[in-house]
Amino acid sequence: MPEGTLYERLGEREGIRAVVDDFYDRLIADEQLGPFFADADMELLRRTQTDFLCEAAGGPETYDAVPVREAHIDVPFEPTHIERAIELLEASLDAFDVPADDAAAVVDAVAAYEAELLASPDEEV
Repeated sequence: MPEGTLYERLGEREGIRAVVDDFYDRLIADEQLGPFFADADMELLRRTQTDFLCEAAGGPETYDAVPVREAHIDVPFEPTHIERAIELLEASLDAFDVPADDAAAVVDAVAAYEAELLASPDEEV
């Protein structure tokens, strides 16, 4: 069994922020996903995603930004966009040599919000 919490194994806030920065660099550069971020406050996104992953990994940080569904309700994501984002997240985790089990835990934490990411304004909550 790995030692320490997932948060500790990922390098705590600093390590998680490095992965998040790499991930967003990949998202912005991606032909399919980059356009979604053209007018985004990237520092805010990087900070809130870091908080989200820190909390999900058992760290002391708290994700207290706008709820995921509300933040993405007007973004026309399709399932293929989510799949591509997961591929890029996996590439970022791999670039930082995150062990497979830990990487899977991070991906699962993000993938758990797929329905919220794909929600449209006309859907019931």
